[in-house]
Amino acid sequence: MTTTAENAPVLDDSVRVEGGVVRILDRRVFPERVEWVTARDADEVATAIRDMVTQSSGPLFAAYAGLEITAVQSAGLPPEEARQRMRAAGAVIEAARPTNNHPREAVGRVLAAVDAVADAAERPDSATTARMIEAALEAARTGAELYRSRSHRLAAETVSLLPDGGRILTHCWMDTYLIELVRAARVAGKRFDWVATETRPYLQGARLTAHTLAEMGERVTLITDSMGAAALAPGSTIGPIDALVTAADRVSLDGSVVNKVGTLGLAVAASAFGVPFYALVQAPDDEAPTAADIVVEERDPLEVLHTLGRRTASERVTDAWYPAFDVTPARFVTRIVTDRGAFEPGRVAEYYGIDAAVAAASAALGPEGGAR
Repeated sequence: MTTTAENAPVLDDSVRVEGGVVRILDRRVFPERVEWVTARDADEVATAIRDMVTQSSGPLFAAYAGLEITAVQSAGLPPEEARQRMRAAGAVIEAARPTNNHPREAVGRVLAAVDAVADAAERPDSATTARMIEAALEAARTGAELYRSRSHRLAAETVSLLPDGGRILTHCWMDTYLIELVRAARVAGKRFDWVATETRPYLQGARLTAHTLAEMGERVTLITDSMGAAALAPGSTIGPIDALVTAADRVSLDGSVVNKVGTLGLAVAASAFGVPFYALVQAPDDEAPTAADIVVEERDPLEVLHTLGRRTASERVTDAWYPAFDVTPARFVTRIVTDRGAFEPGRVAEYYGIDAAVAAASAALGPEGGAR
């Protein structure tokens, strides 16, 4: 089955700007129901991101869309007021979820375009505001397309590492990376069998990953989160797992991988059983020398007591813990795959042309030059 524009997966187009508002597919209820959340301004976009209406790559597309409607809403304002409105929108969007770096990337790109116009204006006037808005719209729209093209390059790099016919274990929802990986595999003449974890408490793997793979004609087997190590173990009746492949919300320059909680356990099991682990990210975070420099989001523990809005824990249980992400040390990662190729974890800083040893020494010294 070849994926075309006519049969592209639903989740490949889950954020839209329509009639001056942002429409975001509610992944909390998909695929049981196809519902769209309407966001009329940047604050409402940020709320949708924070409330898990969209996840993975979704916050990036939502961020761009939120900045796009903010730019349109700024028409008619004096240049500096328009600029400050864009900055305020950017601040609220990038703070919605602290670990996912995508909104920050989108905000940085759009605000840089706005600032370039504003700073170049000798005598700011209404024409300056118009040029700022035009620059913001261009940056937002081309930024989303750039993300897709970089995801395809990353996917093609990943496919080259995987055996044709291999069985791939994945965790949580890789979004654009996963969709482009399937497409790149078909271009390369490869097919894979997939094993997907359910990913509690939002069940992204069961509802999003497994659904999208099946929608694209891929063979996928769903397992519970607690079955991962058993699936990776030699002699598993599911059949040998050839690779563990996940996205990464962030990768620090020391090769640590921050991803949906549960990734660490799978990576440790994969390492114990000699199964390679490939973590996918467009680029490592050049502002995070080590994993300690990345904020790991902790969500409301009540979410653990519920599944898809229904309480599944005993009413007698009142305490829970929900770190949304975990950190996998570099020693459990085989390769970090980027849009510039696959790197050994200890050399991922070379993505930016930085000598890995220098980066490691800098990380060890800490921000003030003293030992950590």
